[in-house]
Order: sequence, then structure tokens, then C-alpha cells
Amino acid sequence: MRLHLVPLAPLMVLAACVPAPREAPPAPAPPPVVAPPPPAPLATDWRDWPKTPGDWRYRQTPTGSIASFGTSATAPIVSLRCETATRRIALVLPGAISPTVTIRTSTMRRSLPMQGGQSVLAATDPLLDAIGFSRGRFVIEQAGAAPLVLPAWAEIERVTEDCRG
Repeated sequence: MRLHLVPLAPLMVLAACVPAPREAPPAPAPPPVVAPPPPAPLATDWRDWPKTPGDWRYRQTPTGSIASFGTSATAPIVSLRCETATRRIALVLPGAISPTVTIRTSTMRRSLPMQGGQSVLAATDPLLDAIGFSRGRFVIEQAGAAPLVLPAWAEIERVTEDCRG
């Protein structure tokens, strides 16, 4: 029997032509995390600040009336509540975080003490008229929170008049 030896050189050349196994390409880098832009600074004049979203709602209660402001009737961010028996109006801020708030109107600026999320005023307090007749808006400011820029709608004066009798 005769053995035929195949020259190895051509086989080695063929083996060199076979590509080596490649590694998988690296995974694409995740997109960079972009922080949201900081809120635009408020204008120097409070009358140019954007209004707080929401609407005023008025309703009668067994003891007086309430004007409440917010995007939801069930969770107002501010209310004016009249107690006709005492002729007092409570400014209620459920989210109050400061012991005082400052009210700015087109004719007046005044700080009010807050206790239990509310400040109580006599129905004859001129601040109530300044709020109700402010030119289009008024502001409630408290330390550590964004200002509330609220429209001066008729519901405010309606509660005030209800309390005055």
C-alpha cells in the first residue's frame, strides 16, 4: 500500500485565509443624562410672574362661604373661608411651611402670621379689598416655597361681602 502524502503548504495557506473569530462589537454607550434646565428666573416685577395653574370656586356652607383656588375642587391650594357668626375670614394654605406669609397686591404688601396653616382676618380688613381689587393678580409668598400668583377674581370679594353682611 502506498501512502500519498499531501503537501501541507497549500493547506496552511488555506487555513490562514479563514478569518479568526471576532469579538462582538462593544455595546453603544448610553445616551448622556441631560439634567432639565433650571427654571427661568422670575422677572423682577411680580406682576410679570406666571400665574399659578387653577381656578377659583365659590360655594356656600352652613356657617358662611368659601372661595377656593386650585386645579381640583377637592384639594385647593388656598382658600378664603368666611365664618358669618364671627365676621372673620380665614386665609387657609394647606401646604403652609412658614410661620408667616406675605401678600402682595397692586396697592398693598403685608405679612400675615400663620397658625395651623391659616391666618384669620376681620371681614373689614382692608387687605381683603386690596386682594379682591388687585390689578388682575395678587401673590402669596412664603419662605421655602414657590410664590402663588393668583388671579383676583370675583369669588374673593363675594366671600368678603358675605362675611360683612
